Amino acid sequence: MPSKLMELIAQINSSESDRIACLIADACVGGALELAKKMGIKKVAFWPQAATQLALLLKIPNLIDDGIIDSDGIAIQNQIIQLSPDMPAINTAELSWSCFSDELTVKIAFKLGVVQVLKAVKSVDRNICNSSNWLESGTFASFPDFIPIGPLLASNRLGKSVGNFRKEDSGCLAWLDQQPPNSVIYVAFGTYTIFDQNQFEELAIGLELTNRPFFWVVRENTIEDVNNAYPMGFNERVHHQGWMVRRAPQQKVLFHPSVACFIGHCGWNSTIEGISNGIPFLCWPYFADQLFNQGYICDYLKIGLGFNKYDSGIIRREEIKNKLEQLLSDERFKERALDLQTKIQNSVREGGSTYENFNDFVAWIKD
Repeated sequence: MPSKLMELIAQINSSESDRIACLIADACVGGALELAKKMGIKKVAFWPQAATQLALLLKIPNLIDDGIIDSDGIAIQNQIIQLSPDMPAINTAELSWSCFSDELTVKIAFKLGVVQVLKAVKSVDRNICNSSNWLESGTFASFPDFIPIGPLLASNRLGKSVGNFRKEDSGCLAWLDQQPPNSVIYVAFGTYTIFDQNQFEELAIGLELTNRPFFWVVRENTIEDVNNAYPMGFNERVHHQGWMVRRAPQQKVLFHPSVACFIGHCGWNSTIEGISNGIPFLCWPYFADQLFNQGYICDYLKIGLGFNKYDSGIIRREEIKNKLEQLLSDERFKERALDLQTKIQNSVREGGSTYENFNDFVAWIKD
């Protein structure tokens, strides 16, 4: 990839007009950022996760020196990491690279997914983040070199979603139109979350027991033989209560006034989308940074709740029903979510912090 990218940039810059002055790449694509350095153009790392996660990466040498993790990223002791008093706390059990069950995989993930990224973000001219001062004010105050330009959401002016490889079910919006305001439970677990049969059935029955309308995105690879995975008679019983699809236009769904809450995996993009629409969360993290994001949503922003697992590791149907009732009966969760939504919306308008950050960033590129 770097050689082809070099050829492309060289070809474009051979002309006198429209020369490439800056390369912006995901922080994980260190080869592209290294190439920008060699070619003498400005280089910017884009960080798609919470900025606090990036701050943690930059503090890894300190964590090693302090005996919290070893040089392979393995936690030596179970403890809470507090990078500054105004930043969310991070448990060593929630380190994004330590979510795997075997130590060898953790070491590989640390070397490839952390050490290389750390090298990249240290070498760039700017680090831009899909976040907001209103979401991570303590992090951006402690790390002023991080530039929050989020939330980065598709504009409704696009008319249709772009970049999807699977067809979305746009008919679901008509179903949402038929539901009362603030009534629907939206359930979606991103691209990688998978369930075994027991957990899938507990989730299905838990949703049924709420007696609330629910909208459930069930990917083809959510579970083996997804067409026959539902409990016996489930589809018939929830015919008027639930809507199940393979893929949905998530931003449009979360924007819909009928949606009351979001049960999800706590991926950062989904977190940003939910917060931007004033939606409270029920958190069901799967791996990587999602574990930290759950604590961030529940303990720091206080706009959601997590589930308790039984000894078998299963989240039971009664737990799902009870946590939904707890979340939706306490108006403070919704109030805090709506307050954040308003602040974030104001930040992207003229004069807002994100608006000004983005304009300053563009001016720096042009300079």
